[in-house]
Amino acid sequence: MWRRPALFSYWIPSYLWTASSNYIDLHVHHLHHKVKEGDTSKQVRPFITFVLGGPGSGKGTQCAKIAETFGFAHLSAGELLRKEISSGCENGEMILDIIKEGNIVPSEITINLIRREIELSENRKILVDGFPRTNENRIAFESIIGVEPDLVIFFDCPEEEMVKRLLSRNQGRIDDNIETIKKRLEVFDKLNLPVINYYSSKGKLQKIKAVGTMEEIFEKVYPVFTSLRFE
Repeated sequence: MWRRPALFSYWIPSYLWTASSNYIDLHVHHLHHKVKEGDTSKQVRPFITFVLGGPGSGKGTQCAKIAETFGFAHLSAGELLRKEISSGCENGEMILDIIKEGNIVPSEITINLIRREIELSENRKILVDGFPRTNENRIAFESIIGVEPDLVIFFDCPEEEMVKRLLSRNQGRIDDNIETIKKRLEVFDKLNLPVINYYSSKGKLQKIKAVGTMEEIFEKVYPVFTSLRFE
């Protein structure tokens, strides 16, 4: 029976990385290891981009435009959790209660949902939207998946703008009410800054000022991704 190759069979060598103070320039070589008939082929590991930002920062909208423009697979941690809730699985009720309180879902649950989607995808360019939100998330991801992200985008948006967007989007989500929004913003401010600081210290963070129209914000995003060259 045919089996999907291992998720991370090859590492991208460090000499393929070059970086400037403004943009990251990555040369990704698609490695295909030829083996004897009947053996499993190996593939280059995915290029993983974490997309961070507070609730209502517009990261989901921008991820959709990035995916469409640059050919990335868009995995939303929040959407994966909501899908798990609606599926009626045994973890769904627990996840629902946690989200209602504006708290963070246990890392292992979210990471396993993300890993499943990566393994199912034929796309080797992955956007992980809304994860990690804490240092514990980050450490767990690197431990369970075994890699760090190649790039981290942070959409920096004022709190009053995020509240206004969340209250006006009217998507019928369980966490779009003023009490839960305030809790979510408090949790985000407290827990996300260490993650952002960590990736900034690693030279992987690109901060985008998320104020303006969708098109104006994407104009700031565009040069970050055009500086990535996939050969």
